[in-house]
Amino acid sequence: MIKAINPSITANFRTLDLNLLRVFDEVMAERSLTKAARNLALTQPAVSNALRRLRETLGDELVRRQGHGIEPTPRALALWPSVREALRQLQAAIVPTAFVPGEAETTFVLAMADATAAELIGGLSQQLEQHAPGVSIRVVPLTTRDPRKLLQDGLADMALGYFPAVLTDLTARAQDDEAVSFEHQRMYAGEYVCVMRRDHPLASRPMTLDAYCAGRHLLVSFSGRPYGFVDEALASLGRQRRIVMTVNQFFTAGRVVINSDLLTVLPRHFVPTTGLAGELQLHDLPFDVPPVHVEALWHRRLEHDSAHRWLRQTLLQVAQQAFASGPLPASK
Repeated sequence: MIKAINPSITANFRTLDLNLLRVFDEVMAERSLTKAARNLALTQPAVSNALRRLRETLGDELVRRQGHGIEPTPRALALWPSVREALRQLQAAIVPTAFVPGEAETTFVLAMADATAAELIGGLSQQLEQHAPGVSIRVVPLTTRDPRKLLQDGLADMALGYFPAVLTDLTARAQDDEAVSFEHQRMYAGEYVCVMRRDHPLASRPMTLDAYCAGRHLLVSFSGRPYGFVDEALASLGRQRRIVMTVNQFFTAGRVVINSDLLTVLPRHFVPTTGLAGELQLHDLPFDVPPVHVEALWHRRLEHDSAHRWLRQTLLQVAQQAFASGPLPASK
């Protein structure tokens, strides 16, 4: 019988022998001290002793004998997933498993908007066909400018998009010596242009700030909020525009403007991929907006994962190839 531990006494993690957690993980996986000892190349008394030390540290019985095996306590069942994941991450960092693209059967989940997907997924598909035919890609919609929870919860391996507020926050935390749980990498720099139908009343005229602000506007907004970085730039000039409609896809925006007098703002490089370029007129915005940097964002737990590292390198290569040609010209 394990003696009760005084609640005021807590386990000191700094002095915890991590080998005890390896033994605990193996015992939980096998539900047998004998099998765990064999897998760990230890004697059964050594495994029993390790469990005893961990019991004393945690103040819980952890496992009880049941027939020819053992039965975990509720505390052990609750603790085991975290211990197993921590050991897996530690092993991956110290002795990373080699990722062989031609032999892999991994599935990656990527969160991105349709404009980003249009730029990257075609090239990524070619890379998979040539070098990693067993690898699968699932693209899920990017519905936020802050995908950190999505990545934290493991619902996506990577998010690709324009995340200025996230990068600002991560930089501030790092400068304050706070722990930062996310990494990022620049994929490409995009430029936004004003887009309208070819026979729009403004199509053949120079785009002035007054004309732009007087127009009726369509905004691509993941959240449905009728305010974006263009509106921030206008506000800094003491100006504003009227947004009469929002959609959550760039391609949808292109389809809408070719059948209306609405103005929208699209990434310059995205327009040729829509198949609508012949029906659209592009104008440079009549005011300065910051460059749009498309970033890959991922959780730090995947930083040293060889499969994820291959994915990052491949996507960067695809982005560099996609943007090797010059941009589609716009009217002044």
